[in-house]
Amino acid sequence: MGKAQHTKWEADVLVIGGGPAGAWAAWSAAKQNAKVILVDKGYLGSSGATAPGGTNLLYLPPDPVLREKAVQQRYKESGYLAEPAWIHRVLDQVYESLVLVENWGYPFRRDENGVPLRDHLQGPEYMKLMRKQVSRAGVKILDQSPALELLVDEHGVGGARGISRLDDTEWEVRANAVVIATGGCAFLSKGLGCNVLTGEGLLMASELGAELSGMEFTRQYAPSTAFGTVTRGRLLNWATYTSEDGTVLQAGGPRASDFLPSMLSKGPVYAVLNHADTEEKQQILRKSHAIFFLPLDRAGIDPFKERFPLTLRYEGTVRGTGGIRLTDESCASTVPGLYAAGDAATRERVTGAKSGGGAFNASWAISSGTWSGAGAAKHALAQNRSEGERDLRPAGRYGLVQEEPPTGSVLDAAALVKAVQQEVFPLDINYFRSEPVLRQSLERLNGLWASVQGAVTPTVQGRVRSREVAAMIATARWMYTAALERKETRGLHMFQEYPETDPNQQVRLIVSGIDEIRVRKEKPSTQEVVVQ
Repeated sequence: MGKAQHTKWEADVLVIGGGPAGAWAAWSAAKQNAKVILVDKGYLGSSGATAPGGTNLLYLPPDPVLREKAVQQRYKESGYLAEPAWIHRVLDQVYESLVLVENWGYPFRRDENGVPLRDHLQGPEYMKLMRKQVSRAGVKILDQSPALELLVDEHGVGGARGISRLDDTEWEVRANAVVIATGGCAFLSKGLGCNVLTGEGLLMASELGAELSGMEFTRQYAPSTAFGTVTRGRLLNWATYTSEDGTVLQAGGPRASDFLPSMLSKGPVYAVLNHADTEEKQQILRKSHAIFFLPLDRAGIDPFKERFPLTLRYEGTVRGTGGIRLTDESCASTVPGLYAAGDAATRERVTGAKSGGGAFNASWAISSGTWSGAGAAKHALAQNRSEGERDLRPAGRYGLVQEEPPTGSVLDAAALVKAVQQEVFPLDINYFRSEPVLRQSLERLNGLWASVQGAVTPTVQGRVRSREVAAMIATARWMYTAALERKETRGLHMFQEYPETDPNQQVRLIVSGIDEIRVRKEKPSTQEVVVQ
């Protein structure tokens, strides 16, 4: 058990998560004159998938023809599960928000005419700037303070409880609205910046009865050096791929989506960036994606002349699509006062069945963060009851038991992490999906779920990791339950038994429940315009 000290705060809005979505949500809520507290498992500005890298953005000038063409192209790529009106909303919001970012001091590149090119953000500079703006807006920031469970009463969500890594104390924030911006779930796959992305936001929301959507669209892996964590794979378009014995598998250019999974399922695969065959090209690549070269430089490998081994790191719902189902334009969930933003929210309305990776996820983080923060503030400020008057109770039920049960069972977090990874990492289970294999995996995951009721190690890390384990197992079960329901191939989801897209399954699969998981179907809206 942690120390007896228990710190309590009150706010109008609590934001859980310190990536770009959380930062925008906190800033947006504060601009509505709400009192805001942001808690982050890491450090706002350096934790999460965006901070250590760079990201592209959906930045199009307000040209109706250009935008409509882009929207219709994405709508088609989405498997017709996205909503054109929401894609337009994102384009509008990103355009407006990036003007703000430039005014705050971000040094965008400019073309030969001096026009700023607002289509790319460097993660470290971007998130440092966002922390400064969140702080200037008056938001109280609690770093290294992972949330463990939400608070709830008959009126809906009422805040959260958690623990401080810095001093081993517990904290409680009471708030009439909460924004879940905890990112997706990458199952501790060692992708750069993803070690904090383990799905607790989905579990906390589900414990209050929130629904999830798009969880079947999670068959997302990213290339990395076998000895590194950087998953920015765009530079591999300059590569020649070879097998262990040197046989050329592909020489340069974009690779088919199934190329690396297919080749790696047969044996080791190597790459060398020999198509960047001049010093000028090599310097351009190094400048554009410097972080890609760090593990190679540390290993003493010249990637333009020497081949290096590749692997695929599972990205789960981080670059997948699934998350908390949204019920309106303010990114509200089905729980009163509970909102979701970024990768913790479903991206189906803007990406459909396709990955939201890169520009779409980055743009969604800005947009959903802005909308959810404003929506949460409006909800909180409209309440005629103070947080102190509410009879709130903690809602957490899994991976939290600290007293040793009569049976003496203790939750073995390390073993459970390994066990759930063995179900979601293998390509022959999760990438090359087949119905009988997925059913067998889900049965094993259901067996693991029974293990999260054991007592937890009473250290800070033990308590946090036990909750992460529960969230990862729950997320895997939601993923595979939804996948088994979608008997077709569409976007990120494929089934070997059902290789075609079925027009009759142009629906969203809404998942709810934890011990007993339920699935229902929902037709996407075909609304073309949104009045803001």
